[in-house]
Amino acid sequence: MPDAQTSAVAAPQRILVVRTRFVGDTVLAIPFLRNLRRHFPSARIDVLVEKGAGSVLADCPYKDELIVAPAPPRSRSPLAGLRANAAWLRARHYDRAYVLKRSVSSLLPVWLAGIRHRVGFAEQGGGMLLSRAVRIREHRHEVEVFLDLLRADSIPIDDGHNENWVADEAGRKVDAILRDRSPGRARVFVAPRSTAVEKEWPVERMARVVAWLVVSRGCDIFFCGAPRDMGMHERIAALAGHADTGRVHDLTKDLDLRHTGALLSRMDLCLGIDTGLLHVAASHGVPVVALFGPTDPNQWCPWGTPVEVLRSPRTVKPLSQRLHESLFPATVAGLRWPTGVADIHDIDVDDVIAAIGRLLAGRSRAAG
Repeated sequence: MPDAQTSAVAAPQRILVVRTRFVGDTVLAIPFLRNLRRHFPSARIDVLVEKGAGSVLADCPYKDELIVAPAPPRSRSPLAGLRANAAWLRARHYDRAYVLKRSVSSLLPVWLAGIRHRVGFAEQGGGMLLSRAVRIREHRHEVEVFLDLLRADSIPIDDGHNENWVADEAGRKVDAILRDRSPGRARVFVAPRSTAVEKEWPVERMARVVAWLVVSRGCDIFFCGAPRDMGMHERIAALAGHADTGRVHDLTKDLDLRHTGALLSRMDLCLGIDTGLLHVAASHGVPVVALFGPTDPNQWCPWGTPVEVLRSPRTVKPLSQRLHESLFPATVAGLRWPTGVADIHDIDVDDVIAAIGRLLAGRSRAAG
């Protein structure tokens, strides 16, 4: 088995970055990848991603390859699948790995593969499996959490700015769609759906905002999500009264995730709940109005773009959290938003409209 600690660390030739699962978490790794590439310009850098979500990094110039672990045969046990993934990684001959996902299941294949230098989070529960185990500072933004892994390796960090890219083919396809459907009008992307229902704002309120955007601001509205999201998109359009006016567009059937990024890059504003597409919009520099409920905006606020965060000031904290914060006040000192769980239903339509107005000022192409 590989040693738990690495005494002397040579410059790596082949680096593995593990960032599987969700779209938002994956796109937030871009500043990490840029700083890693700046420090190791000649190394091969591969990113282990989830099939589908990983395509948000398809055009990132800081990686050499996006890789997806092969699915084990159904007949195999979980242990056999783990060993197979470790063997697959071992055959790729990495000499350094950064595990950006907080899970032992992500760390174990890296350890079993014998990758010499392994950096990850102590909270993964696998500190003994890491060369450097980094503790996560509470309520720290996810981008900074990722960058802390590089800081632990004494790698210098730039200003942490956000960025993203659009391939020529994706840009041409999206521009052709927009010429046909939204000539000259301001464009607002709406992301109303989450895999966690407690993060969703009532569709009736979202519909009122959409109606205001169309009637009062002359905007066109764009949806583009997973197929399961289309029912909610239709409800919002119908409740807004603009389902058949040609001002509300659902491009879910027309665009995959990579092309959705191109679409977002052409928007004047993105409005939504705490979901991955808001982070994609932010990575393209699009202003974002983000509605937060139970999740922590200190950790998940859209990064590096003009943003208005709306969240109820009334938060609920378990006794353990209240005691911890009273004993260690430095953990919450200087935070932009209060900690604890908030109810997204406390957010008022008028406050959302006011936030949109502030970000849209001076950006509208023309009233339709």
